[in-house]
Amino acid sequence: MAITKWDLTPLYSNEEDFNKDLESFKSLSKEAASYEGKLSEEGKLADYLRLDKKSTDLLVRLYYFASMRSDLNKKDVANATALSKVQLAMHEASEATSFFYPEIIGIGKDKIDTFLANNPEFAEYSFIFEKLFRGQSHVLSADKEALLSAYSPILGEAGKMYSALTVADLNPSKVTLSDGKEVVVTQSNWTSLIAKTKSPEDRQAIFECLYEYYDKHKSTYGEIYSMGLQSQLAVKKSRGYSSILESHLYDNAIPEEVFHNLIEVASTHSEPLKKYYRVRAKALGLAKHRSYDRFLQIAKSDKKYTYEEAREIFYKSVERFPAYFQEKAHEATKDGYVDVYPAEGKRTGAYSNGGNDLHPYILLNFNGELDDVFTLAHEAGHSGHTLFAEESQPSLKQDYTIFVAEIASTFNEHNLLDYLLGSGKLEKNDRIFLLQKAIDEIVGTFYRQTLFGHYEYILAQKAEAGEPINHEVSSSVMVDLYKQYYGIDITEEKLKPLVWAYIPHLFYSPFYVYQYATSFTSSMLIYERVNKGEPGAFDSYVELLRSGGSDFPVNQVKKAGVDLTSKEPFLAVVRRMEELVDKLEAELE
Repeated sequence: MAITKWDLTPLYSNEEDFNKDLESFKSLSKEAASYEGKLSEEGKLADYLRLDKKSTDLLVRLYYFASMRSDLNKKDVANATALSKVQLAMHEASEATSFFYPEIIGIGKDKIDTFLANNPEFAEYSFIFEKLFRGQSHVLSADKEALLSAYSPILGEAGKMYSALTVADLNPSKVTLSDGKEVVVTQSNWTSLIAKTKSPEDRQAIFECLYEYYDKHKSTYGEIYSMGLQSQLAVKKSRGYSSILESHLYDNAIPEEVFHNLIEVASTHSEPLKKYYRVRAKALGLAKHRSYDRFLQIAKSDKKYTYEEAREIFYKSVERFPAYFQEKAHEATKDGYVDVYPAEGKRTGAYSNGGNDLHPYILLNFNGELDDVFTLAHEAGHSGHTLFAEESQPSLKQDYTIFVAEIASTFNEHNLLDYLLGSGKLEKNDRIFLLQKAIDEIVGTFYRQTLFGHYEYILAQKAEAGEPINHEVSSSVMVDLYKQYYGIDITEEKLKPLVWAYIPHLFYSPFYVYQYATSFTSSMLIYERVNKGEPGAFDSYVELLRSGGSDFPVNQVKKAGVDLTSKEPFLAVVRRMEELVDKLEAELE
């Protein structure tokens, strides 16, 4: 029987050790401040970097422990307080060391390159310095950096406020269905509730029960989002970026054409998506296909999976790959490193957390659906990516960017889908079910996430133009984009225009979600190369995983065979969508 709870004792076995390390981190931050103005001396720079490495290792351990423990129960005040203490210490350290980057730039690239050549123990800092000198025009003087660091807690406040309002203060509501049954509707179960009901009225009631909370607090959500945009605008102005978009792309050298190619292709080649909704409406006998009807299965599958079964299916799916790859899959889902089931106060969704030589942890909210099997494979892909990076890179080069983060996860999903499709003779319903699954993956990861990225871009432009941002503006933009992408008028759905308030990444991690689409595009093409048995394709894929955060992400993807500065990879996803929708239509007829 699998252990289904996290064991966080490898991080900290007791509160005393946690508090002791927190105090040590604070002391190291104060000590680091004493090096201001001295880094031009090679010996002092070496001492500072040793101190910085020790401090970073402590901070990662402290933050992972405190944040994950808090995620298990957002209602636990003591755990939230401990996390706040770590975040405060992190901000204080940022202020104390704000002189570092300006001093390094002042020393100059040639001297730093010489220093690294003379001191190989600091080779893991090479890419950090490369990125710094590349972006030195956006690094300010030491006094200005210190001033910005003082404001850094405020810049991240929008995400914290969103979490407090959406998770900590939320009490799930109940709704009575047409059969008289009363159900509790939560962010974790509402999609499965909708998928199970045959009544359009019940689906509407479930959807509105969830979204009534966003409607009740829509003005607050609007102000929180506006606050986040103003924070981004402040960074853009103070650091001299040409736009909010550039401020998010520049550090990782992501060409703006990658973002623009993506939203142009997805928004102007959405006919396969619109056709899919027409096919769905016909197959389901719907007079009108509502956005929440997307959770209805055209072909029913009532099968439930235990977590142990889901894990075994995932293991079986990767057996065609080399033993070392399979070993990573098993290590990623090792007992004690996966927290499986929903619980009151537990953070919704799923993620994998790890890096800096710490074993990755997976958070799930497992309900036994087929989607949960895919979610396990997805998060195990993240953890496997981390394990490969930890095996091959020093700690400061392990942390891969968001841009490539979804490649391993969606690669696993592509593979799991093929495994299930090829697992034996399938009934017609099974074929339809899995075809829909493949299409829904493109809809959810390519089109839907690009739509949200498009939304962020439009709102950012409005903020840059000095236009007011509120819940009405946010909802209006969503209405227009849903018409453009889906061909759906969401004003016909009472509360759907508030979908922007439902998406946590828009508040926690601005300009994050479009990278699901770029990663999906990359993983689809990489997987196709591997699946066709192209020489070197699997090796180049694993090399991408092993490279961690040692190179700029567009370069990493290009080495694996995908050039995202071209529209062609995105058009390939559209063609795949067309092919699958046509297959589904033929299967249904």
